Amino acid sequence: MLVKGAFERAKNYIDLHSAETKIKQTDTVTGPCITISRETGAGAERVSEFIVENFSEFNSGNNHPWAIFDQNLIEKVLQDNNLPQRLSEIMEERKYSAVQSIMGELISGQPGTWTLFHKTTETILQLAHIGHSILVERGGNIITSKMDNCFHIRLIGSQSDRVNHVKEYYNFDKKKALNFINKEDENRKEYISTYFHKNIEDPQLYHIVINTSEMSYKEAADLICNQVMKRYSEYFPSDEKNRLN
Repeated sequence: MLVKGAFERAKNYIDLHSAETKIKQTDTVTGPCITISRETGAGAERVSEFIVENFSEFNSGNNHPWAIFDQNLIEKVLQDNNLPQRLSEIMEERKYSAVQSIMGELISGQPGTWTLFHKTTETILQLAHIGHSILVERGGNIITSKMDNCFHIRLIGSQSDRVNHVKEYYNFDKKKALNFINKEDENRKEYISTYFHKNIEDPQLYHIVINTSEMSYKEAADLICNQVMKRYSEYFPSDEKNRLN
């Protein structure tokens, strides 16, 4: 399954680039990084998988494997920083208040969502610095906006197509899928607004905005790969670029 494959690649990526599962800052960026923001149901997981498949064809030696970090990013942050699992549950509830989180930590002396946010930000910067990573959501495009090796994507789609994708992916009925989309989209807007004071829908935050209702997931991935190869050509031998083109 795609999800399992993505999780295994993320784990292998960490093992390759880490000592004792701790990512360490490297002196030199080894490759490009792609960040993906998306409307719920716009196919980020499928597009990401196709991107990895494209680049994996050029990297038979597996010296620089690509990996996707979405929910498994939070799991890594919790594990690396010995943070309680309840923080992941709090983040999933998606009711953010920076002030309440800070006050709660000060009063209780226990880590809260504000700590998790900062640790996640640090991890995103480290993964982006290493490169060959696809960072989905969590404000990755904003966090890495000053990094020269990062390419930022926003995926959108029609509501009907996104509902159909969610129905298929989660085995929801139409009503449940629509409610899920509306809730998730609102939560993502709130997260970006609360922690970054930005509008997630602002096209100026991205290099490319892709409508997956007008382009297949594979076509979207091919477009992204081509743009990344052109923009960061120093990381790709000429024969690799020619193969994709």
